[in-house]
Amino acid sequence: MSAQSLIRKLETATAPLGEFRARPMFGGHGLYLDGLMFGLIAYDRLYLKTDAQSRAKFEAAGSKPFSYEARGRPVVITSYWLCPPAALKDAKRLRDWLGTALDAARRSKAAKPARKPRRRKPAV
Repeated sequence: MSAQSLIRKLETATAPLGEFRARPMFGGHGLYLDGLMFGLIAYDRLYLKTDAQSRAKFEAAGSKPFSYEARGRPVVITSYWLCPPAALKDAKRLRDWLGTALDAARRSKAAKPARKPRRRKPAV
């Protein structure tokens, strides 16, 4: 499925979950619900946000973490895992997986300390 097809499918599937937005990023797309990045599309595949609490669900479904090659070496990003292909064929199952990713994104945001505001340099 192409990235644009995935984005159209996600626009429909995420409607009850929040405000959806897809932003171009590094040759793929970052996926956001209510301003939280919950997934990404890379190489025409959908990857969803995971954390320690949700990762076992992805492993049980036979999913794999997002990976790419840099400087001839594989790089594995364990915070995003492939959405199970069967979920893309069923709107209810897809919404469940998207909810799992959104929950992981919320927990991740809550665990991070608040950013300190930047001090602006005085105009000269």
